Amino acid sequence: MDAFTNFIENVLVPPLVKIGNEKHLVAIRNGLAVTLPFIIVGSIFLIVSSLPIPGWDKIIGKYSDILSVPVNVSFGILALLTAAGIGFYLSKELKVDPISGALLSLVAFLTTQITDKYALDTSNFGSTGLFTAIIVPIISVEVMRYFIKKDIVIKLPEGVPPAVSNSFVSLIPAAVMIIMLWIIRVVLGFDITFFLQKVFSPLVFALNSLPGILVYVLLVLLFWTVGIHGDNIMGAIGGPIFLQFITANTKAFLAHQPIPYITAQGFVDFFVNVGGTGATIGLVILMLFSKSKTYKSLGRLAFPSGIFMINEPITFGFPIVFNPTIMIPYVGTGLLLTVATYILMFFNIISKPAILIPWTTPPIISEYLITGGDWRAAVWGAIEILISILTQTSHL
Repeated sequence: MDAFTNFIENVLVPPLVKIGNEKHLVAIRNGLAVTLPFIIVGSIFLIVSSLPIPGWDKIIGKYSDILSVPVNVSFGILALLTAAGIGFYLSKELKVDPISGALLSLVAFLTTQITDKYALDTSNFGSTGLFTAIIVPIISVEVMRYFIKKDIVIKLPEGVPPAVSNSFVSLIPAAVMIIMLWIIRVVLGFDITFFLQKVFSPLVFALNSLPGILVYVLLVLLFWTVGIHGDNIMGAIGGPIFLQFITANTKAFLAHQPIPYITAQGFVDFFVNVGGTGATIGLVILMLFSKSKTYKSLGRLAFPSGIFMINEPITFGFPIVFNPTIMIPYVGTGLLLTVATYILMFFNIISKPAILIPWTTPPIISEYLITGGDWRAAVWGAIEILISILTQTSHL
């Protein structure tokens, strides 16, 4: 056991910590988080227009187009929000003006969205442009930082308002980025968005497969076992893809067509991380009935937050972090729920995710809502809690 602990602390932890603190990944994670409130608001309108109540479709029928406007607006500008968000947060990480970085990233992204007839193409403003909305802001902010670091900027006299001064500081890097992207997209006719979609297509395919999502969940759980927020780290990689999936699923749901993707945003959040990452809700429930006063007290403390998908009190209080004895069942429970849920959705026994909801939505309710009102998904959510209890029994 000591040898295993030393392996974790000396071999496994250092590279994981380095990855967890990588500034570009942090910026991608935070930039994607900017989009979530808008998607959730749009999803609320989607839920209202699609309530699973007999006859509701006839009642709401003539208002469906009106109710779909917030859905189209929120889902339709994901790439724009992401580009500005990543530009802002990466600028903060790299110590340059965040507003200038956000605006430069947004304009640079728009420059890539020009058609062959030199008109602005809005078709990639949604989830299909997410990869471009990640890569272009990173390059834009790095270019701006380079020019500032080399002091190749326009400086105004002291006393000029900071907003005006910062705008002139970003003038030269903005000109360089826009001209460079203009040459690539307009003069040479190279479609950057199409190219990036092709480059990332193997990863997109992999994350909608059972082996791919298993690897993803495994890495998330391993990060957590050494005290690193695995959902945030891996979310920077999988987030853009899962957002594409949920957008496509939402469109299919609105059009009453088959839902295409299983591992859309919400699959891991609600069907795997029941009561928090690693499905720790079962461990919390067991603690409530433990003979140990320590465990019982911790269970009472952790239960209210666990209901709302927050399990840090258990992760760091039980603890799960740096605890080799619980690592295998902790990881195993997450992988078991991943396989079982994937199979159930693959064979259409329960519905696939179609609507994005707040990640703090309690279990059972969340499975019902995210699938557009599938009662079978809610039943599966209850069964998952029982599975979580059974797999954690040996610890108490």
